[in-house]
Amino acid sequence: MLVDSHCHLDRLDLFGGSVDLPAVLAEARSLGVSAFLAIGVDLESSQKLLRLASQYQDIFVTVGAHPLQENPIAVPRTDELIALAREERVVALGETGLDYYYSRETAAWQQESFVNHLQAASAVDKPVVVHTRAAQEDTLALIRQYGCPETGGVLHCFTESWEMARAALDLNYYISFSGIITFRNADDLRDVVRKVPMDRILVETDAPWLAPVPHRGKPNRPGFVVEVARRVAELKGVSLEALAACTTENFCRLFDVTLLQPSAPAL
Repeated sequence: MLVDSHCHLDRLDLFGGSVDLPAVLAEARSLGVSAFLAIGVDLESSQKLLRLASQYQDIFVTVGAHPLQENPIAVPRTDELIALAREERVVALGETGLDYYYSRETAAWQQESFVNHLQAASAVDKPVVVHTRAAQEDTLALIRQYGCPETGGVLHCFTESWEMARAALDLNYYISFSGIITFRNADDLRDVVRKVPMDRILVETDAPWLAPVPHRGKPNRPGFVVEVARRVAELKGVSLEALAACTTENFCRLFDVTLLQPSAPAL
């Protein structure tokens, strides 16, 4: 069985048209996806996802504020994040982090928000889901200064260098790969996949963005995590079944969860 370790279930209709979420989830389950980690991008979406997860036993939630905000909101307070993180079904803080590629002008807001997430995660003994782009030094420095080595976290949708991945691994972080590894121009990233230890890899869709080949150009869906896992398995020289079992075990270890056994996995 597989886990989509990062998807935005409240934003699957972002590219237009209505989305039948129960049907989307059923499709993923039929492909062997046994759980979904729904990612909060602000406090409002985090609360919405908490209500959604209360209806499904296979949906877990993170709470937080994404570093890219069209109109930067007030920096989430540590006490606000702690209160949300203690809700049932919440397994991590985030999505948080630093993105200087798209929004260097909000670096101060991003850094303050990131620190608050790291401190909240330490207070509740939960990992952190980190978005990082073009901010390697600051991301690692803040994790070292404010993060909790025992709970660690994950660098999601990883697109950075092996040097950053290795530094993150040393900080007890996992590395999550998305459909980008299937893209034609991602040779450097595929080299990183080959180097990251099997017991520290996660797979994700980041749906509705970044649909993998052969679905590139379409809105992404959680079931497409199978294509990501298939490519990771090829790069690691293992079977899809072995890769699925390993990444699911990694997910459960990182987020301290136990999954229900699917009735009919179909990898």
